[in-house]
Amino acid sequence: MLFGALEAGGTKMVMAVGEENGKILEQKTIPTTTPEETMPQIVEYFKEKIEEKGIVALGVGAFGPVDVVKGSPTYGHILNTPKLAWKKYNLVGTLEKELGIPVGLDTDVNGSCLGEMTYGCAKGLDTVVYITIGTGIGAGIAVGGRLLHGMLHPEAGHILIAKNSHDPGKSVCPYHDSCFEGLASGPSIEARWGKKAVELVDKTIVWELESEYVAKGLVNMILTLSPQKIILGGGVMHQEQLFPMIRSKVMAMLNDYYTTRELCDMDSYIVPASLQDNQGIMGAVRLAQLAYEKME
Repeated sequence: MLFGALEAGGTKMVMAVGEENGKILEQKTIPTTTPEETMPQIVEYFKEKIEEKGIVALGVGAFGPVDVVKGSPTYGHILNTPKLAWKKYNLVGTLEKELGIPVGLDTDVNGSCLGEMTYGCAKGLDTVVYITIGTGIGAGIAVGGRLLHGMLHPEAGHILIAKNSHDPGKSVCPYHDSCFEGLASGPSIEARWGKKAVELVDKTIVWELESEYVAKGLVNMILTLSPQKIILGGGVMHQEQLFPMIRSKVMAMLNDYYTTRELCDMDSYIVPASLQDNQGIMGAVRLAQLAYEKME
């Protein structure tokens, strides 16, 4: 049985066909522009795959905010996004109408969390945090084996953290002057130091500050959610020198207040994404499976 998968990002759309075991058979990427330009290409791709491959359902991991609450009058709509062309766009409704197959939906970061829990390094765990640190910061969270929604979905990239008094930059978030995304995202690094992260690899001062902010965000999540594993993905986390710095700072900030078996093995607790940057699209395959199972 084959499934369609769509990782609907703010800069690109990744479309794929996958097997139940998460294996991606083929995929195609197009830029995210406007719904009028982008959606016909997505619909055409998946219509072809329904005819050629017989895909039975589609899973979508979407940029947000997006209404993931079933029964809500705006379920499946993109909400108050800074990508104004997509604001209030009925993403799921359009796909269901055009394709005629079940469509499963969650946020892109929840999809990545699901991908890691189903096929990756968090398999067998039920309380997991996946954080992407790149153009923005987002968190996918599973508690008790279920992706967290609540009144909408987590926006943990905007938790408030204390700004370092020696930080020469300022928050790049238009909503908060001291939040995780505003102080630690890729654009924040570039605004503070005048270069992109990939151009600053040998600048220790850059990564000392970045690891401090990431550690502050993680400590808040550890003490609030008690996750069994934290997975860090996204472009900034390709700077692998960050991992030991973050781990040591997390332990220092916890200051032995909170001790568990997991925290005694930090190399296995705070880890990089394990699916070669395919965790999001593989999570969308799983969302498609779940949507198909609910239809049966």
